[in-house]
Amino acid sequence: MERLGYIIWDPIHKFNLWKNFFIHVYSLMFVISFLLGWYIMKYFYQNDNINKKYLDHLFIFTFFGTFIGARLGQALFYDFSYFSDHWIEIFLPIRRNQHNFLLGFIKGYEFIGFRGLSSHGATVGIILSSFFYCKTILKDKSFIWLCDRLCIPISISSVFIRIGNFFNSEIVGKPCSEKLPWGVKFVQMDTEYGEIVPRHPTQIYESISYLIIFLLLWYLYKIGKKNHNGFLSGIFFILLWSVRFFLEFLKEPQGKETINFLSINTGQWLSIPFIIFGFLLLNVSKIKKYS
Repeated sequence: MERLGYIIWDPIHKFNLWKNFFIHVYSLMFVISFLLGWYIMKYFYQNDNINKKYLDHLFIFTFFGTFIGARLGQALFYDFSYFSDHWIEIFLPIRRNQHNFLLGFIKGYEFIGFRGLSSHGATVGIILSSFFYCKTILKDKSFIWLCDRLCIPISISSVFIRIGNFFNSEIVGKPCSEKLPWGVKFVQMDTEYGEIVPRHPTQIYESISYLIIFLLLWYLYKIGKKNHNGFLSGIFFILLWSVRFFLEFLKEPQGKETINFLSINTGQWLSIPFIIFGFLLLNVSKIKKYS
């Protein structure tokens, strides 16, 4: 009997740590991402003799920029039809309950946590929050200087976020051959798409790609390429969003996408401006030195 090559995967949403105390895998990946990012930025700040107090402010700016941008991006580009009628759910971890559940003073809602974060929206949020951070807190350094360092922890953070998506069986790939050794049969998502077939583990594809980008950026930083303003962040935007653009061809549609024409989906159209931005940063790096 011929052995099938694919892997059967049931989602693992949370782990039971103690009695009734659970931790959601995606939330854990989110926490690891921010903690690891904080330590990497601490290393950069120490290298440039920047007071640690400025790093604490950066953490706050980045956290809120990421969260607000990610939720708004999800609402505007992937689930607008739903959130337009459930706007309170964009920033509060609740959902309407038909059983008239009472949650504090909010009648008719239940706690569900946050579901749905857009990486494109998060990127815009981080760009804006970083810009205001440089203008109001870290005034001695330029916005591009910060981008060249912040892009490195963001690269490794993206690895953990996609691992969280894999555990949750989110952002699944299109069907692949049953003989593909790393093909995955996502039990939960197969029901949604109506096809009980192995699929490309696009979350893992992205995780590996982002890890390679992180290692490349770290190497370039260590060998001295950091002395060109915009070089590292330019490489980051071009590579990361090009990976996202091409891997979208292997993914199933996500939610009710608002942009989908010329055989290019929402994620791909939203990636193009970031790729262009990367080339602009590379151009800036050729003519401007660090301040």
